[in-house]
Amino acid sequence: MDTPRVILAIALSLAVLVGWNILFPPAPQTPIVAENQTAAQAPQTAAKTPAPQAPAPDAPIPAFTAAGKRLTVDTPRYRAVINTAGGILESFTLKHYTTTIAPDAPDIDLVSQASLAKAPLGILWDLAPTWTGAWQVQGGDLTLNAAQSGSIQLSTRRGDLEVVRILRFQGDSYAIQEEIRVTNQGKAQVKGQLSATLASAGLSAPDDRYNHTKIAYWTNALEQEGDAKDLQTGIASEQPVRWGSIDSNYFLMAMVPTSGDMFLRAKLEDGVYRVAVTDTLIVDPGVSQVRTLTYYLGPKTEADLAAMPGGLAQAIHYGFFDVIAKPLKRFLVFLAAHTGGNYGVAIIILTVIIKILFWPLSHKSYKSMEQMRRIQPLMAKIREKYADDREKMNAEIMQLYKTYKVNPAGGCLPMLLQIPVFFALYQALLGAIELRHAPFIPHLPGTDIVWLADLSAKDPLYITPLVMGATMFLQQRMTPSAADPTQAKIMMAMPVIFTFLFLSFPSGLVLYWLVNNVLSIFQQWLLTRSAKPAN
Repeated sequence: MDTPRVILAIALSLAVLVGWNILFPPAPQTPIVAENQTAAQAPQTAAKTPAPQAPAPDAPIPAFTAAGKRLTVDTPRYRAVINTAGGILESFTLKHYTTTIAPDAPDIDLVSQASLAKAPLGILWDLAPTWTGAWQVQGGDLTLNAAQSGSIQLSTRRGDLEVVRILRFQGDSYAIQEEIRVTNQGKAQVKGQLSATLASAGLSAPDDRYNHTKIAYWTNALEQEGDAKDLQTGIASEQPVRWGSIDSNYFLMAMVPTSGDMFLRAKLEDGVYRVAVTDTLIVDPGVSQVRTLTYYLGPKTEADLAAMPGGLAQAIHYGFFDVIAKPLKRFLVFLAAHTGGNYGVAIIILTVIIKILFWPLSHKSYKSMEQMRRIQPLMAKIREKYADDREKMNAEIMQLYKTYKVNPAGGCLPMLLQIPVFFALYQALLGAIELRHAPFIPHLPGTDIVWLADLSAKDPLYITPLVMGATMFLQQRMTPSAADPTQAKIMMAMPVIFTFLFLSFPSGLVLYWLVNNVLSIFQQWLLTRSAKPAN
């Protein structure tokens, strides 16, 4: 194995994987808009239920146009405004999450004016809104502390069908539990599709290359769709879903069916993401059909999602190396709890720990590369001597390896073993809501200039990516150069390429890479020093 070629392949692979989101970002998203805007049970008996039917992906979802009374639900975690004309959600403001790091920044509102017309938290019958008629209300404004719960009941009549919605709220949770009861007051059997809907104009900023709004849902596995063209056409699940959501790195608007099979359909209309879960009901005369589900509107925090039904905790997923990324992120949170909540310090400590754990492998890799460097002149002579006889050239090179006891793969395998950990931590840092608006060094020392005040945003002064590029260049100078001049030039260009890519990286990721480079330089220096003959 030609070690320089393998190292070059690894470096180029890293550059491609890391730079993909920069060179080919998805279509721009619409930003989050700041703030503007226990009941009696009916008789219920068994009823015939048809085979589940998946709705057409391009089926339209009617817009919300009705007006009603506004009810407020105020808890320690959020403030919600609900329109009694069908229970439409007009506002859902998260009290502990602001739009920016500015001191006077408003709290995030997951529901904007743009999405209001698409009826977030609305319900449909046969794709027609049930809020067109008059609704009766039981309950009023709710102000709940962490130990309290409360409910609002809404009811209406649609032909022979009576529709009752009961929304239950808890002061210590982002979850909203719903019971929908459909009762046939007529004399003929009624069949129809009952749907619950959510809508959002986007859960991420339009210029954020690393955080995109998408539709996510779970059938037999996690499925995600963020391509604007596909969503504009519409998508639908082929199987019943455990949950469906509008999703970003940090926030989630989800529905979890807790009774019966429900299918999902979703669409991007007029810049608004819409998702609905649907079940087909057959309601006999004098009979009620009840469906229950739980909504989640809030941050993607493990503790909150773990308390949700339907395995909603799987909405936090860090890609191919998820099984490695989650423990790393949990350990990072643990470290931050013991560093005064400073995630920058926690990232540094975590990087040091990872480097210590991989120190023997890295040391073996550097040692192998040093051995390869020493025999490079001999390899060059063999290549020159047997330039026209490749088979003989390879045989002589293999004999050279045996003579000097050099393992050509020794410098590469340790690096390959570390790549999964690198990408796992990369994804964890990219998607951890704990890093959103988390400061490291809020101001440039000795000044009032804002610097690393948000580890989920790029370094506004570009100091860390430039220093990171310098450390990569120093590493290249310390690493044995490739025998092939073309390879050597490409390798020396890598620091420039990576510096360019990292200019817009979240500063938490740059900090990790920078610290890792510094530790690698120190390790290489120790190895070089120990390899020098004593005077």
